[in-house]
Amino acid sequence: MKSFVLSAAIAAVTMLGTATGALAEWKPNGPIKLMIAFAAGGGADTIARAVGDELQKRHGWEIQPQQVTGGGGLKLAAAMKSEPSDGTTIGMAITESYGYNMVANPGAGITLADVTPLTTVAGFQMGVVAKTSKGWKTIDDVIAAAKAGETLRFGTMTPKLSDLAFLLSDANNLNLNIVEVKGGKAVMNGVNAGDLDLGFMAGIQAKGVASGDLVNLASALTVPLAQTPEAPLMMDRGVPFGADGYFLFAAPPGLDPAARKALTDAIIEVVSDPSTKAGGIIKKAFGGTSIIKGSDVEALLEADVKAAKELIKAAQ
Repeated sequence: MKSFVLSAAIAAVTMLGTATGALAEWKPNGPIKLMIAFAAGGGADTIARAVGDELQKRHGWEIQPQQVTGGGGLKLAAAMKSEPSDGTTIGMAITESYGYNMVANPGAGITLADVTPLTTVAGFQMGVVAKTSKGWKTIDDVIAAAKAGETLRFGTMTPKLSDLAFLLSDANNLNLNIVEVKGGKAVMNGVNAGDLDLGFMAGIQAKGVASGDLVNLASALTVPLAQTPEAPLMMDRGVPFGADGYFLFAAPPGLDPAARKALTDAIIEVVSDPSTKAGGIIKKAFGGTSIIKGSDVEALLEADVKAAKELIKAAQ
C-alpha cells in the first residue's frame, strides 16, 4: 500500500505540468452525469457535489449529480457499466465497492472489467473510536475490559468492517457484540449516545478527537492515523488485515483515454486546492488528499480484490 501512495505522490507532481494541455484538448459532448454512491447530505455526498460544482465553475462542464445508492456501491457500479464511455458519466464510490463488496456479492455481476478508475481523492482515516469518558486510552484497555467480563457493543458500518471486528474479537478471545449500522455517522451517533461502546469511524471523528470528546483507540489501517499517530495498529493486536480504503472517482469501462486524462486531472486539481469546498473538507477530515491514479489505481483495486478474498476466508 505504501508503494501506491509514494508513486501517486510523484505522479501528482508531474501531473501539474500536463493538466492544462489535456484539459484544452478534451471537452464533453454534453452534460456529465455524476453518480454518487452515498446518501444525500452526508460528508461523502457533499465532497462529490462540491467537486462537481467546482468542475462546472472552472471548466464550464454541466455536471448533473444524482444519487445511485445501495449495495455498498454495487448499484452504482452496475448502473455505470452500461453508460457511454465518452466521459459524460462519472461516479464517486469507494475502493471497497470494487474490492470486498464485489467479491462478497458475486451475484451482482460486477468485475474490475466493468470500471475505468480515474483517481482516488482521500484515504479513510479509519480508527477504532470511543468516548473519552469511557476512560480508555488504547485498544488494549478495551481488550482488558472485555476479558474482565464487560459486554461491549462494537459498531461497524460495512460487512468488511464487521469481519475485521470479528477477527479482533477472535484473536484476543473476546466476546464483542458486533453491531452493524448504516454509515459512519450512525456509528458516531451511537457512541455519543451510549448505545455503542466503541466503533469504527473513517474521519468523521476528527472534530470530536480534536475537542477531547472522542479518542482514537487504534488505527484500523496498515499505517498510523494522521491525527493520532501514537494510537496502536489493530494489525498489532492480531488482525492481519487493514481497513485501508479510498474515495474513488470512476467511469464506465473502455473510457476514451483523452477523456480519462482530462477528467482525472481536473478532479485532482479541484481536491488538491484547499481553498475549494471539496479540498477544504478533505484536508479537515482526512488530513489531506490521497491521490492514486492511472496504472497505480488499477493495481490498487486488483490488490484489494486479492485481500478481500483472503479476509472473507479468514472470517468464515
